[in-house]
Amino acid sequence: MIKSFKHKGLKELFETGRSRKVSPNLKSKCLRCLDMLDASSLAEEMNVPGFHFHGLHGKPKRYSVRVSGNYRITFGWDSENAVLIDLEDYH
Repeated sequence: MIKSFKHKGLKELFETGRSRKVSPNLKSKCLRCLDMLDASSLAEEMNVPGFHFHGLHGKPKRYSVRVSGNYRITFGWDSENAVLIDLEDYH
């Protein structure tokens, strides 16, 4: 389940289905990722084809899934909840 967001646009998109802070060409994939994050009880459940799920280096432990091109949704995991969900441009 999703517990917290770092990116205000992702929070708005998750709650309302729309956001001006998320590019229109990323919205559909972001919504799919957010829906899966909300339904997941383990970070590893995001390891599905097309998401390119992987762990990131550093502490606290964070994870990444590919949205499109350079864009990734990154998140931490606390017990059974996704936390500090962010949309980042890797390059």
